[in-house]
Amino acid sequence: QVQLVESGGGLVQPGGSLRLSCAASESIFSFNVMGWYRQAPGKERELVAVMSSGGTTNYAESVKGRFTISRDNAKKTVFLQMNSLKAEDTAVYYCNAARVSRHYWGQGTQVTVSS
Repeated sequence: QVQLVESGGGLVQPGGSLRLSCAASESIFSFNVMGWYRQAPGKERELVAVMSSGGTTNYAESVKGRFTISRDNAKKTVFLQMNSLKAEDTAVYYCNAARVSRHYWGQGTQVTVSS
């Protein structure tokens, strides 16, 4: 069974930075796409940033230029570097790994941006 374990969330002031990590139990190349989604209170879950097995990336317009997705293949880990954080970035962030027939989700990590 695929397991995705997120870490790195927390409380940060506006303008600050955080780095989220997602450690997978299997090779990240076994997935077509891996990435990050988020869900704020009262809102639907939305895509933040994803990366294909070939390295192509896709970002939500709201985070372009501020967030960067990367990976460490040997550590089977995907990262999300978040800079210039805003209050509206506050949400639970979920790691996602996708194959043709199935999506896998982590348990989520809370990111709170507040002064």
